[in-house]
Amino acid sequence: MDRINHVETVYKCALVVVLLVVIFSLGQALYFMMTDKDDDKRTVWALTRRIGLSLLLIGMVALGIWMGWLHPHDVGQ
Repeated sequence: MDRINHVETVYKCALVVVLLVVIFSLGQALYFMMTDKDDDKRTVWALTRRIGLSLLLIGMVALGIWMGWLHPHDVGQ
């Protein structure tokens, strides 16, 4: 039982880290958009990374719910 709780804790920490990286990437894209010239592609790459990381985050949440590591609230019951 203790090992299951450890896996849940590590998984939740990994989710938080991925979420923080997504937010950082979004901020990075905003900074690049405000400072770069029209020819630079850094904004596009930062937003592309953010989309990929967001898809990863959604997949991790779905996997966590499916494995029983995450317990969503009973919304609508």
